[in-house]
Amino acid sequence: MPFVLVNMAMTADGKIATTNRAVHSFGSARDLKHLYELRVTADAVMCGARTIEISQSILGAGGAKFRKLRLKSGLAEYNLRVIVSGSGSINPRAEIFKRRFSPVIILTTARISKANLKRLRDVADEVKICGKTEIHFDAALRWLRAKWNVKRLLCEGGGELNGALFRAGLVDELHLTICPKIFGGRNAPTIADGMEIFHLADAVQFNLKPAKRVGDELFTVFARV
Repeated sequence: MPFVLVNMAMTADGKIATTNRAVHSFGSARDLKHLYELRVTADAVMCGARTIEISQSILGAGGAKFRKLRLKSGLAEYNLRVIVSGSGSINPRAEIFKRRFSPVIILTTARISKANLKRLRDVADEVKICGKTEIHFDAALRWLRAKWNVKRLLCEGGGELNGALFRAGLVDELHLTICPKIFGGRNAPTIADGMEIFHLADAVQFNLKPAKRVGDELFTVFARV
């Protein structure tokens, strides 16, 4: 299995965006640098389709400095890019498909329509069906390791995707930047949406590694027990 890292920035009240998703990027320049520093270490970067749509991210490796660091550590100059969508409802005209510096892989399910499947196969390097109605992430990650040699996978949200990975017990490390803001909102997304834990014994357990304060932000790392 690939080693899986989740990297997120959240407000002090645990939100990763406002309720209407109008605000989804609120970390500092240091937090953005931290994102690229983690991408430097990963064979592939993975995001949910909605996160890609809202952020218009292309999941790139960063500037020349970060690409040189990848090469120096024995990785490919650019990371693979993985988009997750159970329904396959991804805009084929999204910016990520226009930037062809590294392969784009889509993980989806048999719920995808034939029309969407054809459209996405025209723009992505591979579309992999990983389940009937829900993505079986255990099998999907094993396939990424076997087919694309992904040994280290960085996930950057959103909350539904993170929650699925936590539920499946696949997250090895959580990098969490705590930002000095309060969003509030009962329906504002969190780092692990979709999870329903009713007993403390069922909670996913992590250990806190040394944390670092930079300005008013706290950079934390949690390792799976």
